[in-house]
Amino acid sequence: MRNPVDVDWRAAYAGVVAITSLRVAVRRTRILPHWLRRADAAVGRAINRRHAHPAIDRFWGQVSGFADKGVLWWTLAGVLAVTRRRRPAARGLLSLLVASALTNLIAKKVFGGDRPLLADVPIGRHLPKPPITPSFPSGHSASGAAFATGVALESPRIGAVIAPVAIGVGYSRLHTGAHWMSDVVGGLALGAAVAGAGALLVTPKPGVVPGPPRTGADRPLPAAPDGEGVFVIVNRSSGTSVMRFDPTAVLAERLPRAELHELHEETAAEAVHRALARPDPPRILGVCGGDGSVAAVAHEARTAGLPLFVVPGGTFNHFARTAGAASVDLAVDALQRGEGVRADVAELSFGHEPPITVLNTASVGVYPDFVAERERLEVHLGRWPAALISAIRVLTRSEPVTIVMNGRRARVWTLFVGVGANDPGTPAPLQRRRLDGGVLDVRMLHAGSRARAAASLAFGRRTSALLRQLRLLPERIESLRTESIEVIVRPRHGQPPGFAHDGEISLEAAEEASAELAVPGYRTTLRIVPAALDVYRPSSSGG
Repeated sequence: MRNPVDVDWRAAYAGVVAITSLRVAVRRTRILPHWLRRADAAVGRAINRRHAHPAIDRFWGQVSGFADKGVLWWTLAGVLAVTRRRRPAARGLLSLLVASALTNLIAKKVFGGDRPLLADVPIGRHLPKPPITPSFPSGHSASGAAFATGVALESPRIGAVIAPVAIGVGYSRLHTGAHWMSDVVGGLALGAAVAGAGALLVTPKPGVVPGPPRTGADRPLPAAPDGEGVFVIVNRSSGTSVMRFDPTAVLAERLPRAELHELHEETAAEAVHRALARPDPPRILGVCGGDGSVAAVAHEARTAGLPLFVVPGGTFNHFARTAGAASVDLAVDALQRGEGVRADVAELSFGHEPPITVLNTASVGVYPDFVAERERLEVHLGRWPAALISAIRVLTRSEPVTIVMNGRRARVWTLFVGVGANDPGTPAPLQRRRLDGGVLDVRMLHAGSRARAAASLAFGRRTSALLRQLRLLPERIESLRTESIEVIVRPRHGQPPGFAHDGEISLEAAEEASAELAVPGYRTTLRIVPAALDVYRPSSSGG
């Protein structure tokens, strides 16, 4: 026999559900036409009655939760920043901020409406905290569409990758019973419209990467019109993540007497040492590869007292762009005419180990974590998928690093040391702005909110200044300029964090240096060496 109390409770609950359903229907009648309300109800019934595995229900719930307060989009902005796509990240996030403000401050108050009744949604799909704000439009959908559209305006290829994520976030709101279909569609339309309106105010520049100013005094260097005496290290493993023509074809055509040495098993240093030990050693050392390869050959050029010929052959080519060699032809022009400049470098030392030549930056914290994770994954996934996955993992899991810099202790997300003065206001100066200047540019992003730290790493100088004025970024970026620094890096979970320089990780050197300290961790020093490297640079490369 049933308990009368249970029967009374069930009847009371059924009455409450009926009254609430009637109230929802009445309120939505005021703002939506009949055909759209019927479509909302039909879509809701179709989704709710479709059986899904509990793991699938949990997945859509997690997608919806990760998008709360824009965390997903801030994380993706950090991913874009780490992969040097700051303009798409900035436009995407600014579009998101405007769309979010319009949705929550205006649209929801004007249109309103109640959300779907949770009694009709399978209990395994309910969100831990059901939303209580007005239903129309969906803020999650508006934010996702604004971010994806903003990114697409600057980089259509990346936007096409992010668009399914934004649509998935919109569907997650239907799957969890947080919104009606019309709420999601309205939010997607609003977000896309906001990003489109932003494009009318600030014209997108897809694929445009502004070059740095030309700095340093011109210096005559040995000319090689046909490439005689030029030994060029070619690292084909650099730049495999981008579409580019083979630079060696241009080198072979314009410098027929140059020796192009392709790396296979040996290192750049080993190949250069063998070439210099020959009876007829080269008089000019060249390198066609990424920043790590350029830095390695630059170290050998400094040691041998030879000028450096840099050909852009990597993914980012930070140093080549700073030196004005934005293309293979520009680099060859400078070599054939004997045009160059004397550039500053930095020397990085671990304990008593010989110093390493640094051309762009050295860092500890989030960026070395990203590089180490990317190198581990890219063997199986390729560079760009590995970069995306690594950036997400690092930005969501990384922990601050404890350092002691010049006797002062701090906990930081990143410590970046740039060779030469860089743009103020950014914690990650990955590309130097000058070839001279005689200073190290030090940036520390102190430990704080993980989400705001990722956002702070995501943007360039102008966007960062604007977001700070809106109090959307932390003021915990500390900067200074000096000629040398000494840093002691404390271990995390018993392991010394890696120290990155020009995109390479010095983990083994850090581990060896840690044995020299009486306390856990390792000591590293970095000092500027002014006018230490002769580099070919076209005299007409800049203003």
